Amino acid sequence: MTPTSLLEPRGLPASWCHFLAALLGCALCLAASISHAQTGPIRIKDLGKLQGWRDNALTGTGIVTGLAGTGDSPTNRAARQALSNAMSQFNLSVPPEQIQSRNVAVVMVSASLPSFARPGDTLDVTVSSTGDARSLVGGSLLQVPLKAANGRVYALAQGQLSVGGYRYDSNGNVQQKNHPTVGSVPNGATVEVGTAGASVSPASATVAVPSVTFLLAEPDYTTANRIALAINTQLGANLAQARDASGIDIEVPENQRAGLVAFLSRLESVTVEPDRRAKVVINERTGTVVAGGDVRIAKVAITHGDLKIAITEQNSVSQPFFIGEAGPGVRTALVSNTRIDVDERNSPGFVTGQTTVADLVQSLAKLKTNTRDIISILRAIKSAGALHAELVVQ
Repeated sequence: MTPTSLLEPRGLPASWCHFLAALLGCALCLAASISHAQTGPIRIKDLGKLQGWRDNALTGTGIVTGLAGTGDSPTNRAARQALSNAMSQFNLSVPPEQIQSRNVAVVMVSASLPSFARPGDTLDVTVSSTGDARSLVGGSLLQVPLKAANGRVYALAQGQLSVGGYRYDSNGNVQQKNHPTVGSVPNGATVEVGTAGASVSPASATVAVPSVTFLLAEPDYTTANRIALAINTQLGANLAQARDASGIDIEVPENQRAGLVAFLSRLESVTVEPDRRAKVVINERTGTVVAGGDVRIAKVAITHGDLKIAITEQNSVSQPFFIGEAGPGVRTALVSNTRIDVDERNSPGFVTGQTTVADLVQSLAKLKTNTRDIISILRAIKSAGALHAELVVQ
């Protein structure tokens, strides 16, 4: 009697089995090609930026006017002094002691000056109250110079505030939504001094830029080495060398220093397959768990249970009832009855093999495990050394 093949179902000829095996092989090849397409090479411009490409923080202080009685109180000396200084610029001499307005608020103004900003560009501005103002709704920001850390003015801010909230109170009743003491002015600042340097200027590139440095957003030695190899391969010369886990030094050819922008455009288009570190991100405030589908978990035994304790106290009054008058020692008594309920629920325990975080979360979801219990389980697995990934708790 010829033994039956393990791949041959009972009642099916061998030809059908070979056809099914071939079909299964085609499906696996298609799945592998799709997986490769999803994790294929990407441009290095999506992995980092050139050194020196950074934003600059700008800050300033000013006043918001036009508030409907929701500004700083008359006892706020900063608000009175600021309004007095603003009026003095228009030949109005009003001592700070005589200002009693609640329609003004002292604010801090902040903005971010991007790289290659030029005079005339506009920036979004964030305005926040520094005094005891109740709301900035309906206010207008007067002109404020925005300075960098070196004390130089780079932009001027002014405009109508946009506040995503409100606060109304009357006779002790308060209705508030979000944070009405913080607002924004879209495109409210105009750049006066640009930051576009000579790093991409053809006129001075032959002297100023013999080389550039590419910085990775997430430092990694493997990815840095792959980027250096990809640049040398795709640009056709030994131009790049990985300095460390985050920086790749790239030499600019002499014949392309006059047209540095074109060279940097080709450099940004170089593709590479980065190495991805395994991470599991947990946000305990919102109960969110984000992990790569291929994050591995070693063989581990898991059991999880809940212990719920509820203490309920009921207060009642014991009132004596007599026909006629009660004795001199008879009093109304307050009686408290306390009840303690202990509920211990043991979830089913199970043992996992070499699996992934995605499989574990799916299995726990089938057991109707809530998200916060899943977070506790993942943290315990990490403490046990079975989670082969970096656990980031937010």
